[in-house]
Amino acid sequence: MFFSKVVGMFSTDMGIDLGTANTLVCVQGRGIVLSEPSVVAVKKGTNKVLLDGNAVGQTAKEMLGRTPASIEAIRPLKSGVIADFDITEAMISYFIRKVHNRARWFSPRVVIAIPSGITEVEKRAVFNSAERAGAREVYLNEEPRAAGLGAGLPIHEPCGNMIVDVGGGTTEIAVISLADVVVSNSLRVAGDEMDSAIIQHMKKNYNILIGENTAERIKIQIGSAYPLEEECTMEVMGRDLIAGLPRAVSVSSEEIREALKEPVMQIIEGIRQTLERTGPELSADLVERGMTLCGGGTLLRGFDKLVREETGLPVQYADDPLTAVARGTGIFLERLDEFKSILESAEDDL
Repeated sequence: MFFSKVVGMFSTDMGIDLGTANTLVCVQGRGIVLSEPSVVAVKKGTNKVLLDGNAVGQTAKEMLGRTPASIEAIRPLKSGVIADFDITEAMISYFIRKVHNRARWFSPRVVIAIPSGITEVEKRAVFNSAERAGAREVYLNEEPRAAGLGAGLPIHEPCGNMIVDVGGGTTEIAVISLADVVVSNSLRVAGDEMDSAIIQHMKKNYNILIGENTAERIKIQIGSAYPLEEECTMEVMGRDLIAGLPRAVSVSSEEIREALKEPVMQIIEGIRQTLERTGPELSADLVERGMTLCGGGTLLRGFDKLVREETGLPVQYADDPLTAVARGTGIFLERLDEFKSILESAEDDL
């Protein structure tokens, strides 16, 4: 017990945005110290991570779709929640050790951002994974609240602050007042669904099979939610489903926008539903203050224009939208005594 307390005194406490697509770690006084894909490479048929944990993050992501039969690259989180308990534990353990320069005996306090719509069982899985990975205290914080704080919004004030966070697996939409979520909507439609829509478009229209990484590149390079001032094209390479041979085709930004229309409009509908459930006083605040966008999915070209057009509200981006949630967990960590009452811990009745 004494050794554990001493180790805790010297541990670097961490705020973690445990995302479906990427995991970010924020450390007090240092900011974002780690940002890597939430991917782990394992020996196929086992939960044994390759190379003593080195095949995690960016290294493992580069293996997606390129592994031999004996290796499998796995994304252990699906739609914002843990799909593979053991692999998630190995991934969190790797990230904790990487922040602590690979020392195994550090035992940090950890604040983890979670989707607002996950179940109690899913929360317990996050707690257990973090504790078994080496965290001495674990606190959970809803992503919209972390995003609001990380974006610099006055979430403690008695006024409406609206956050739309489009990540890899989930879209979190919330209106926050007095440091708590008043109305929220958690959709399991986000960046991954956009990638899937592009994969299906390539199959249906070109008879070409592409992988997740290629679909993501198409989305980033020519994807859009709103007509562009100057439309563009991109050469895409994949496997011809008829001939079975590699083939390249040229695709346009217009057709990719059409392919992305369904998941994008589902997110827009989620925003509308949240606004419809918001009380009149908070709605009045939003007419003036609008909403703040964060998360990688909101960086789809023209997404802010479409949201503004569909809702009639002012729309602005958080500073560095990709890191808002992680920075928010870091702020909660710095002011843990102040925020403990609104964070869930392992000791709480889940």
